[in-house]
Amino acid sequence: MSAVPVTIGTRMPPPAVSADAPASGALLDTHGRVHRDLRISLTDRCSLRCTYCMPEQGNEWLAKTSILTLDEIERVARIAAAAGVTTFRLTGGEPLLRTDIVEIVRRLARIEGPEGHPEIAMTTNGIRLPEVLPDLIDAGLSRVNISLDTVQRERFRELTRRDRLDDVLAGIAAVQASPLRPLKINAVAMRGVNDDELVDLVEFAVAHDAQMRFIEQMPLDAGHTWDRASMVTRDEILTALGERWSLAPVPGRGGAPAERWMLDGGEHTVGVIASVTAPFCGDCDRLRLTADGQLRNCLFSTTEYDLLPILRADAPGSLSERGETKRDTDLDAMLRSCVRGKLPGHAINDPSFLQPARGMNAIGG
Repeated sequence: MSAVPVTIGTRMPPPAVSADAPASGALLDTHGRVHRDLRISLTDRCSLRCTYCMPEQGNEWLAKTSILTLDEIERVARIAAAAGVTTFRLTGGEPLLRTDIVEIVRRLARIEGPEGHPEIAMTTNGIRLPEVLPDLIDAGLSRVNISLDTVQRERFRELTRRDRLDDVLAGIAAVQASPLRPLKINAVAMRGVNDDELVDLVEFAVAHDAQMRFIEQMPLDAGHTWDRASMVTRDEILTALGERWSLAPVPGRGGAPAERWMLDGGEHTVGVIASVTAPFCGDCDRLRLTADGQLRNCLFSTTEYDLLPILRADAPGSLSERGETKRDTDLDAMLRSCVRGKLPGHAINDPSFLQPARGMNAIGG
């Protein structure tokens, strides 16, 4: 089938995706990047209301009927794994708000691709972790990233519009006491908000056997209020940390979004994800699946590839000569066309850049 991107926002869609996308083999785009990581958003809803992500009130949530079911998520993941995807990262919104989260992890962990079973990771605010972490580990969860922008109680309440710091800290403690490693703590660095707390956050992470990772604030807020001047840059972050520790770069970054530095030559590291000032698009190996079934080949893409018509086609797919259902064949074709349509980079620093219409909570982290 031919892939039809869904235009999101006001930018014109890119040229029609070439029909000569390879029908098998690795998910290779036209710039030589092999894609092995699929970020799967499970919901656009969240238990917090972080100021840089979404408004406190008046959010337009995705219709419940459009949210992918457990079976649909598993089906897309199975096709992706067969095409070479080796990591599934569950995101949101807040993925732990899904009541079927343990079964989602269990189903995905059982999938087997050409290189074996995939790694199952999760990005979460950590609030429900003490309650569900043992079951998630038993189901096959491999790694956890927890978002924490401040360790100051009043500042946390102002940033998230919720008084839930103790719950997040309990989630971090639960992972620290578990076998899951590495534990990563993510913080968005914001000027005049938490830029005075960078060293404190690293010290907190080290004390909890975690890797601190700072993220440059990106134009992905639902209210479209992002201002480049309020963003704390990679260089500013490193300068602040360099006043406390000697920083030595960790080699072998590969396709990872974070550059890492060793602290004082020891075992602890800190990372910086500098999507704005030091883009790493040339090594990007990630695709995204939104909670409502849209494939995205870039976090900042203004086009999406709609899987719902395939997943919810009335007639069951007939078996092909290769033993695949037509529905699965169509999903694979859409996945490959999405990869083939990927641009060289996100162009944040180009004057023509347009912020995606969706906010980060609807795209998936």
